[in-house]
Amino acid sequence: MTPVRVYDLNQLHASATQIFTGALESCNISAAFDRRIRFEGSRMIRLVPDGSGPEVIDLDHYKRIFVIAIGKAATPMLEVLLNRMERRRGLRGICCSNNLPQEHNWRFRYFESGHPLPNQESFAAARATLHLLKKARKDTLVFFLISGGGSAMFDLPLDPTITLEDTIAFHQLLLASGAPINEINTLRKHFSAVKGGRLAIAAPDAQKVSLLVPDVPLRTLDALSSGPTSPDHTTVSEVRDLLDRYQLAPKLPESVRLFFEREDLPESPGNKARKPSLLPRLPWTDVQHIRRTPITSAASLTGEDPAFRDSVYEVLLSTNDLVEGARSLARAAGFYAVVDNSCDDWDYNAAAHYLLERFHSLHAAHPRLCLISVGEVTVELGSNPGAGGRNQQFALLCALELERHPGERIAVLSAGTDGIDGNTQTAGAIVDPTTTARARAFGFDPEKSLREFDACTLFTAIGDNIVTGPTGHNLRDLRLLVAEG
Repeated sequence: MTPVRVYDLNQLHASATQIFTGALESCNISAAFDRRIRFEGSRMIRLVPDGSGPEVIDLDHYKRIFVIAIGKAATPMLEVLLNRMERRRGLRGICCSNNLPQEHNWRFRYFESGHPLPNQESFAAARATLHLLKKARKDTLVFFLISGGGSAMFDLPLDPTITLEDTIAFHQLLLASGAPINEINTLRKHFSAVKGGRLAIAAPDAQKVSLLVPDVPLRTLDALSSGPTSPDHTTVSEVRDLLDRYQLAPKLPESVRLFFEREDLPESPGNKARKPSLLPRLPWTDVQHIRRTPITSAASLTGEDPAFRDSVYEVLLSTNDLVEGARSLARAAGFYAVVDNSCDDWDYNAAAHYLLERFHSLHAAHPRLCLISVGEVTVELGSNPGAGGRNQQFALLCALELERHPGERIAVLSAGTDGIDGNTQTAGAIVDPTTTARARAFGFDPEKSLREFDACTLFTAIGDNIVTGPTGHNLRDLRLLVAEG
């Protein structure tokens, strides 16, 4: 086979990058907000998903309006809401993110929280939110603006004796475990005083509106930021099974291990039988409200619990929007576009081999091809990982596989839509059949970089990393496999 020209590969790199960045730009929070919700004077109008007609909430009906913004998209979501909403009387709130605005609204408290690991501001934001929600009554409307990343940025142990240091170690262990995000968040929900529906029960009498930008599959919306306002269907039994399956218990900090070993470990609010709660031990919660709120059936984002009964949940943006944006752009560029999200939550190794095999089978019939895959892959970190993330790890493995096809005009891009991959400030990487040879010319051993989870160093050196900076949202990861001829 004739070796591919560098010019051809550069064109493929440019095409894949343009599809990725264009898909990100199409997922505009302001435009998405206007498609789902609009304000007319004091009225908030929402199109009901079942098509039965608009739902109207009159803001003047409420004495106070609280806004709790959590996650990577907290800042743009809050800015859009405040720009659209004329009502300011009784308005107060919290903004918790790793990317805060330069100008602060005096009605809000801002917390620059940690990600992918919590920091002191994560604890402070959770305490401040619980304190504010104690003031919520029937005359209070609470907007929860929830996006990806909130699991780390916004946390507080259910057991107040657990320190920040032990909480960080707990989060770090979960991220290195290789478990899918929904299983990681099952453990986070049962650990935290502000996850798994516990923010909703902190303001049981208030009208609650949750506006969501999920970085999880739509079928598991209660996993978004570990479901602070959603009825939780996971159980203590599942928690114990996960700790055993991933052999986590012996690795946990002692305080966290003892917490999970408690015989009276409480169920999170949702579809479970009531069990004794640790919440009365927390000085920052409204104990009377917590004790009198029954835990009853809640199989999805609705439930019979009074704290959830009047709640409204609206998805502003999702991976569906990201896929449609990428598919439209690929078709406009002349590619035959195929979407395959079946490897979501797979191990990165299995996902890479599956997508490459699928791509080559399609490529035989469609020379100009773009295979689109959205979702996340899992990785299991060693004891001393280098600089990298799941997207760069996936891309580097693909590069090693493409090395076997030196004459193919093919490129693989994998990047996070939040602009951050693992412990780096890189969104991901793009590779082709020449990637490993170029890396070796720079003195790198690609197999060693893969083993040591140090792909970012390699990609930065050869210029194949994808850098976007913070994007203001997180709609999971986008993988593009493109070929010409």
